[in-house]
Amino acid sequence: MIKTEDQIKMIRIAGKILANVAIKIKEAAKEGVSLKALDQLAKRLIEEAGAEPAFLGYQPYGAEKPFPASICASLNEVVVHGVPTDYKLKSGDLLKLDFGVAYQGFIADGAFTAGVGKISETASRLIGVTKHALQIGIKECKPNKTLGDIGWAINNYVTKHSFKVVKGLSGHGVGLELHEDPPVFNEGQKNTGLKLKPGMVLALEPMVSAGDPYLLQLPDDSYATRDKSLTAHFEHTVLITKGEPEILTR
Repeated sequence: MIKTEDQIKMIRIAGKILANVAIKIKEAAKEGVSLKALDQLAKRLIEEAGAEPAFLGYQPYGAEKPFPASICASLNEVVVHGVPTDYKLKSGDLLKLDFGVAYQGFIADGAFTAGVGKISETASRLIGVTKHALQIGIKECKPNKTLGDIGWAINNYVTKHSFKVVKGLSGHGVGLELHEDPPVFNEGQKNTGLKLKPGMVLALEPMVSAGDPYLLQLPDDSYATRDKSLTAHFEHTVLITKGEPEILTR
């Protein structure tokens, strides 16, 4: 789980590409734009930067078929793994975009949630709480802290604001592969679990529901809340250093 300096340099480049692409996709995610158009834009921008979409053709354990797109585009009650379609964004939609960048075999992973047009007060609050929960989790990413510290901090913040961390999904190690050990849960107990060490690269990703935390898997392998309540998702690839954590996808 400990990456070398040379490996970290390459993951850092992947992270920088991802961050730049994310800004442009977010700017493009407006009313009337199709999810497939956003997917095509992401693929073009990633390739123009000399990298590859890490999600395209990826087949994780348990998936029936390889993922057919460069981004996951998940709407409203769908929290992750949504496949981009011809659906055109409408005012009030809550869009979660999740994607990875592979640069010469080294991978960074990130996600953000964007409101389209005029969104509800609940949706706006949900975005703010989930985004800040990620920052709260990142603050725990220091040597001798534990994975349980990260999960506790995220869940404690989310529940204080009357939302719920979704069940059954987690962050993960990343860098040489898209999904590596260890799993990084958004719930946990302080001072439990794996101890963090410099050189670890983790993808932290709070996934939060405004209602029911339990999920259903849909026919396209995406996950949605059972009660169709709104969800939000933010993710950064984070390097554990000897001091403060370094966000590689900032």
